[in-house]
Amino acid sequence: MGPIALATIRTSAVFGLRLLVQAGSLLLLARMLGPQDYGAFAGISALAVTLGTLSTFGMHLVLLGEIARDPARRDYVLARVMPVTLVCGTFLLLVFLLVSLAGLREAGVSLWVLLPIGATETLLQPLFNLPASELLARGRVARSQLLATLPLALRLAVAVCVVLRAPSNPLAVYAYAYLAVLIVALVIVSLVMRQPWPAPSAWRWLDKSEWREAAGYAALNVTAAGPAELDKTLATRLLPLADSGVYAAGQRAVSAVILPIGAMMLSALPRLFREGCEQSQRTDRLLRWMLTVTLIYSVALATALWFCAPALAWLFGTKYRDIPHMIHWLCLAVPGMSLRIACGIVLMAFGKPWMRVCFELSGLVVLGIASPILIVHLGAIGMPLALAGSETMMAVIGMLLVVHARKSRRMSVKLA
Repeated sequence: MGPIALATIRTSAVFGLRLLVQAGSLLLLARMLGPQDYGAFAGISALAVTLGTLSTFGMHLVLLGEIARDPARRDYVLARVMPVTLVCGTFLLLVFLLVSLAGLREAGVSLWVLLPIGATETLLQPLFNLPASELLARGRVARSQLLATLPLALRLAVAVCVVLRAPSNPLAVYAYAYLAVLIVALVIVSLVMRQPWPAPSAWRWLDKSEWREAAGYAALNVTAAGPAELDKTLATRLLPLADSGVYAAGQRAVSAVILPIGAMMLSALPRLFREGCEQSQRTDRLLRWMLTVTLIYSVALATALWFCAPALAWLFGTKYRDIPHMIHWLCLAVPGMSLRIACGIVLMAFGKPWMRVCFELSGLVVLGIASPILIVHLGAIGMPLALAGSETMMAVIGMLLVVHARKSRRMSVKLA
């Protein structure tokens, strides 16, 4: 086995643990909150996660690329990431609160519940992701994902405690626990880091060229998160909360089982960053292998999910009796979702962030236009159909852009 295959196996094992943790949290939360409250929580938290991807303004990807090329650049880049994250994160927290209170009134979530969710995703989670990006850049993919699993495991423990105590307002209790576990995780990772965070006295603001470099990655980050998250926010806005809860639970279940695709792509990412779009038969073979495996795995996964869907009704409980029907329609989105993730990571590593931004932004536009139209005519199943159409279109455009990026680089090398 090659190093990428071995790294994929190790990372898949960590992702398997992550899948178990996510599945446990999903089932506990869904059963504890019920479809209506879970739909509200899923829509609100999805908006917070999407905005939180902008908190570092793409500098965590700059950090990843710089360390992959030269580990000595670590402190230089981190000293610029920290102030950007704190300033942008605070601004995005205010945006999140305003948008949630004005645009998601249907969810009926109070400011005191929104505040801990927003602070977690726009301030604490971006800071926590920086050490994971550093480990990933150094080729320690499994360790980086194990670190990323820490807050998820803590949230699972908290969800168990909330279920056992059965408070009168479980959503509010869980929201503050959601914030507390990230604080604990951030303290733990700060204590065990081999190299400490740069001191505030070493922090520096970005210059114009660094802002321009980071801007592409910032746009890339938000459009990459958008297809995976904003559909749940749209569902909260467009569907009755009970239906949006069933959709969100089904979509979370589908997203969780494509984690091995992420494991494979993350394992290849340091090498792709180093090689970029250089003319290389090894890189061409690697791309063909990854995209072929992604397609085969996603089709097999969609088929397995189709037949396993009835079991999910038993797992989620009687309040989610319609979830097998929702899963059947969501299966149509699995191949496109998997290929979109693969192509997006390849374009990012090739130094083509704006290509990725364009094809993922087009998918968000399609999702935003198609979902209200299909919901009006087809009801709740219009949401998974809109998602499937959006993901399939992004996958096709993404594969064409990967081919174009390789061909254009070959031409430039020949002319040189």
